[in-house]
Amino acid sequence: MKLLRLTHVVLTGFLPALAGCGHPSGVMQPVGLAAGTSATQVDMLVATTRQPSGDPATLFNGERSPKPFMTDVAVSIPPKREAGTVQWPKQLPPNPATDFAVTRVKQIDTIPEGRAWFRQHIEGGHALVFIHGFNNKYEDSVFRLAQIVHDSGMQATPILFTWPSRAQLTGYEYDKESTNYSRTALEQSLRVLAADPDVKDITILAHSMGTWLAMESLRQMGIRDGHVNAKIHNVILASPDIDIQVFAKQYVEMGEPKPKFTIFVSQDDRALAASSFITGNVSRLGAIDPSKEPYRSRLEKAGITAIDLTKVKTEDSLHHGKFAESPEIVQLIGQRLMTGQTLTDSNVSLGQGVAAVVGGTARTVGTVAGAAVAAPLTIMEQPARRQQPAGPELEDSLNNDHQSKPLTQ
Repeated sequence: MKLLRLTHVVLTGFLPALAGCGHPSGVMQPVGLAAGTSATQVDMLVATTRQPSGDPATLFNGERSPKPFMTDVAVSIPPKREAGTVQWPKQLPPNPATDFAVTRVKQIDTIPEGRAWFRQHIEGGHALVFIHGFNNKYEDSVFRLAQIVHDSGMQATPILFTWPSRAQLTGYEYDKESTNYSRTALEQSLRVLAADPDVKDITILAHSMGTWLAMESLRQMGIRDGHVNAKIHNVILASPDIDIQVFAKQYVEMGEPKPKFTIFVSQDDRALAASSFITGNVSRLGAIDPSKEPYRSRLEKAGITAIDLTKVKTEDSLHHGKFAESPEIVQLIGQRLMTGQTLTDSNVSLGQGVAAVVGGTARTVGTVAGAAVAAPLTIMEQPARRQQPAGPELEDSLNNDHQSKPLTQ
């Protein structure tokens, strides 16, 4: 009881912006597009371990289902909006001319149906699997993925894996256990996707608490098979809410070879500061300074690219959703990271900022990029991994430097 009370106090103090979403609930009821509407549409396949709500306006709630479900969902994006934002309707039903709006919902009952859906929506054989974070309703993650896909311009088939979150400030422990509950379902989903001959490669993009789910599922896959499925090329962890020591062990236990790992970190992330406080002042992976030791050398040896977003400014008062709300960063994900392109080289100064990276003037990586620079983005692009795996050294090093004070605003 004391723990629950403390959690409530900490979350309420650190995360006031999460207390209310500021938009109407129940937006999953499809609406029609009027003739001549210039809205664009994002089609996605949604897999979930949530329990069906029985209400077409919400589809699924935050409770746990004993079996997973798949749904074909289409979301229209209004023509006039700022990149990085989700235009929630102020009233229902939404107006596709000004709001994000669901235009199609269709239940998919079998794996062959899911594969047929993928063949119809194939984008060069590339698949993006997005896993949301703490305090998300079903509709929150649907609209966020639609925004990311649209704003990034990525040529990939979007797949959302949404796990049972109660979307409550006091639900941190419940949400964390729900990720554990869902890890086998995510592993199986990735296996089914990888087994599809139309799928050439898979990128996993996970946010916040969803990064724990992603890492646990990949760890399970690695333990079963000795390595992660070869079609999983990229794993992008945005603001990872993971104990650094635990991450190091998860990384090692995936086996070899591993996917290419990219982490987005920010030392001013208030949500991760709260998480660190709740979990005994243990550093969270998403709040490290990758230019400092032991992180710099160990990340380099492990071949993990760290992108420091501390100086990137968005409207997010928690500084926890920069990866999706910064137009430059979301384009970086879609146009470069997903296709396995390197970010910098010795001929492109980090002082030139994001523009050089997203604009395509960066060529090939030479050496590890310089650390602290006066630019909106710091990238530590790691060279290809050496033949000898660096996982155990990463684990040993981080085990020796895991305590930290909670970050404060």
